[in-house]
Amino acid sequence: MPDTPRRDRDDDGRPRNARPRDALGRPLPPGSQGVPQLPEDLNLSPDETLALAQQLLDDGRAFSAHEVFEAAWKSGPDDERSLWQGLAQLAVGITHIQRGNPTGGQSLLRRSAKRLSEAEPRYGIDVAELIGFAGALADDLAAGAEIPAARLRPLLQR
Repeated sequence: MPDTPRRDRDDDGRPRNARPRDALGRPLPPGSQGVPQLPEDLNLSPDETLALAQQLLDDGRAFSAHEVFEAAWKSGPDDERSLWQGLAQLAVGITHIQRGNPTGGQSLLRRSAKRLSEAEPRYGIDVAELIGFAGALADDLAAGAEIPAARLRPLLQR
């Protein structure tokens, strides 16, 4: 049996994301020049999380925004989990659209709207607006509409 390359793992045995990635989060061949990656142990305040994620979304880097939201849900209090997960799903839905996968985009955007509807608004996040944004974008994808890049930059806070 041929040797299988060992995956890079942290001290707890979880795989690390050591491969470089492009701006849409797709893995590149080892040794390639990718976009800067976020640290695996990212731990920001809610305001810092929102500011960084907004900048990444505005820059067209929804996959990286997803990673910021994922770090917030993993490190934040349990009662905020639906909020951060819903925002992460929103960013992944946008990522699918950017990658040319409208079916995946629709699915994640609808999951995002559902998860956000379970969340308590905090930190000036306009949850109702984001639910409407996700639903309208999913509906347009289902109808086969072309989605311009400028439409993939939701405003997170009022």
